[in-house]
Amino acid sequence: MSPFNIEKCARPNILALEPYRCARDDYKDDGTNILLDANENACGPSLTPAAVSAASKSGVDIDFLGLHRYPDPHQRDLKQLLCNLRNTHHHTDKAITPDNLFVGVGSDEIIDALLRCFCIPGKDRIVVNPPTYGMYSVSAEVNDVRLVKVPLLPAPTFGLDVAKVNEALSTEENIKMVYICSPGNPTGSIIAKEDLRQILEHPTWNGVVVLDEAYIDFAPEGSSLAEWAAEWPNLVVMQTLSKAFGMAGIRLGAAFTSPPIARLLNNLKAPYNISSPTSALASYVVTGDGLAVMRANREKLVQQRNRMVAELPKIKGIGRLRGGVASNFLLFEMLNASGEPDNTVALAVYETLAENKGVVVRFRGKEHGCLGCLRITVGTEEEVTRFLKAIEQALAEVNGGKTAVPADEAKKEAQANGVLG
Repeated sequence: MSPFNIEKCARPNILALEPYRCARDDYKDDGTNILLDANENACGPSLTPAAVSAASKSGVDIDFLGLHRYPDPHQRDLKQLLCNLRNTHHHTDKAITPDNLFVGVGSDEIIDALLRCFCIPGKDRIVVNPPTYGMYSVSAEVNDVRLVKVPLLPAPTFGLDVAKVNEALSTEENIKMVYICSPGNPTGSIIAKEDLRQILEHPTWNGVVVLDEAYIDFAPEGSSLAEWAAEWPNLVVMQTLSKAFGMAGIRLGAAFTSPPIARLLNNLKAPYNISSPTSALASYVVTGDGLAVMRANREKLVQQRNRMVAELPKIKGIGRLRGGVASNFLLFEMLNASGEPDNTVALAVYETLAENKGVVVRFRGKEHGCLGCLRITVGTEEEVTRFLKAIEQALAEVNGGKTAVPADEAKKEAQANGVLG
């Protein structure tokens, strides 16, 4: 087992933090109380009856007339639904409960909260495994936390370099967390369960392993390790409703972890971080009809993903698929006239698609191991049809000299190579 000791790993000020409390933590509202404790507007929300009626026709149980009240600060009902979804017993006989959960404003709040919880600014560090999601680095920089970079193994596997990660944890000072993305972004590859186990079983390192499973519902059944939060005291598994559930606009992320870590995260969060509409919509999509719609939409996207895997290599100028197919995007090389992956060509194709074809993808060529690569999200059948035609035309124009190669590559890179998404 891990030598994890939360008392020695978390920041002392966070361990001592007294969470914000409101009167409703002590006196639950049963619907009959007169609520004069939180300085809310007793007259109700600024909505006309017509607006409420129109919104209510969605079929989702949202109390629009109750929007003048603060939302539930604890969200235990929503947390239980998320536990029901992830208690698959593929990986353990134990069950996760609401005590294992923190819910945040997307995974980005969770990433930031973990850094504030465990890392002392200007002193502590985290391990990241490039190529990976850019917000780990951005949030670390905001919190004055330094990075230790241990690149993934070469494409096409993009596996975790367990030996080098464990070496860093053994030899580098003040490492508090390891951020691991699975399926990887931009790689689309699943990190092997046994590789993760070896990090968790490090014999001396006292830190937290953060597994980002944002795209896990596009992976094979049973891939999620969320229920492992019942097994490991220092594991945090992040998930989101933004991807497979198609609910990016409500900003709902979840962290499955041990009760002690969950308590610290809940202690430091803003009092009412999850809005009532977000909670209601999230509860709807992870159960019943909402879950059925997610699965049907996922099947459509998987079919289009398979179509793209089959069709893209047939287009002249497209090279190898790099990484895996466990997500709703693919990472493909763009080739120059000599048949080599080329960042200049990839940038030109990126620009041509966006400016001349009305198709926006992501340039990832400057990421470790992703030379000449574009990351392409899987769209609807109609969108994929349009994309396949557009990228064939763009490659022909770029490699045929009809489109000027960017003269100022650094400028183009700055425009194309953002860190989010």
